[in-house]
Amino acid sequence: MRPTAEADRLDRDRVVGIAAGLHNGVAELIARVCEWLRDATGVEVAALSGGVFQNMLLVRRTVDALRRHGFRVLLHSRVPPNDGGISLGQVAVATERDRRRA
Repeated sequence: MRPTAEADRLDRDRVVGIAAGLHNGVAELIARVCEWLRDATGVEVAALSGGVFQNMLLVRRTVDALRRHGFRVLLHSRVPPNDGGISLGQVAVATERDRRRA
């Protein structure tokens, strides 16, 4: 028996609600972990990187949560947030370490 259009809508609304709750929860968790790290280190800047931050809904929710918690937020603008950007960051760190040893 095929569900009615109303049942389809309710199922869709339920899925959307679950997805929104997941994104909101992950964003708030990130902000709370950053608060804990700020308390331990004094760092008030959060850089969002990695493949998970290709999800623009998660990016927006996380940026909003971090800013509400008083953080300055850094986002990618010239390189991707996924593996290519991470590799570039690793090269930058290695280059700086080599420069300091010289």
